[in-house]
Amino acid sequence: MGKKQRRMEVFDGRARYYPSDKLTLEELSYWIAFSRVMGIGPVRFQLLLDHFQEDVARAWYAPSSELTRIGLDQRTVDSFIRQRASIDPDHELERLDRLRIQVITWKDACYPPLLRKIDYAPPVLYACGQLTEDDLHYSIGIVGTRKMSSYGRQVTEHFTKELVKGKITIVSGLALGVDTVAHNTALDNGGRTIAVLACGLDTIYPPSNYHLAKHIIDSGRGVILSSFPLGIKPEAGNFPARNHIIAGLSLGILVTEAPLKSGALITANSALVQGREVYAVPSSIFSNSGAGVNKLIRDGAHPVTEVSDILEHLNIHTVPLPDASVLREPESEEERIVLGLLSREPRHIDDLIRDTELAPNIVTSTLTILELDGLVKQLGSMQYVRCT
Repeated sequence: MGKKQRRMEVFDGRARYYPSDKLTLEELSYWIAFSRVMGIGPVRFQLLLDHFQEDVARAWYAPSSELTRIGLDQRTVDSFIRQRASIDPDHELERLDRLRIQVITWKDACYPPLLRKIDYAPPVLYACGQLTEDDLHYSIGIVGTRKMSSYGRQVTEHFTKELVKGKITIVSGLALGVDTVAHNTALDNGGRTIAVLACGLDTIYPPSNYHLAKHIIDSGRGVILSSFPLGIKPEAGNFPARNHIIAGLSLGILVTEAPLKSGALITANSALVQGREVYAVPSSIFSNSGAGVNKLIRDGAHPVTEVSDILEHLNIHTVPLPDASVLREPESEEERIVLGLLSREPRHIDDLIRDTELAPNIVTSTLTILELDGLVKQLGSMQYVRCT
């Protein structure tokens, strides 16, 4: 089996192709085609959407004169005209279908809401595997050096394992070192992980992590994700964009070990620019491999020594979730109303009394019964969360 075929094999099995939930296949084909055009990024693509009233086919076939009239510079227009002559939108869709790769656009409900909020969010994402609600809302990036010390490995394993216990999805870049340990530890402990690539999904980079990528997909507990279309190779200039996506998908970035010159610091800086939190595990002052982490702390990153430092700072209250198969359904209208107002975000009993418009004693007794049956949990100070 050739090397190219072997790289593509990872997308068989559990990975399935799903068309956009908001666009027709024809519309989707033009979104994909535009993602292949160098020079048409998120800002210019939005300009085209606005002018052509989201008729992407019209934008694709627009004459040069109209494109310049709406504000694209002549150099960009000329480049686009040249590139579109060699791109067949239908063929692009067929290739993705054949490889069972999902396409996620700005229009889709499963487009990660955290990523959508950042500057220059990519209009199109390519994914193998299925994103879950927890992936979309409770993800933390773990990044660091490719050349770990034993301390770096221990720290990465410890934090990953504890985050996974709290139902946090681990985001990283499939690189050697810290990234690899973070992905593997998440899977080994029954958690979920997202690997973001700096190339098209028909290439796994580094090649030595082919089996890890396959495991992420085959386990059903992870996603391989990229903003780059098929055929794009892992060139050096792509990695800052990959790091930008890692930061955008995450509530915060944890750097476990990194020297002064490390791509992990680019991810951390991208997170700061986007208003995301950056956490760093302190290293020995004599450790070159941890000098970058210590500098992050000096520059304002949050030093952390336990996972609770991260979760408390992000105000994430996690609870062990019982097996959903043994949980009963609400047995009364009061239980249905109270459960309907609860989620994994804690709510005070006073808020529940106000919003349910039920008598305080009814809300209190209902919460007590639900807690005894494992459907809700009190976190203290009369704050409740739902366990399902």
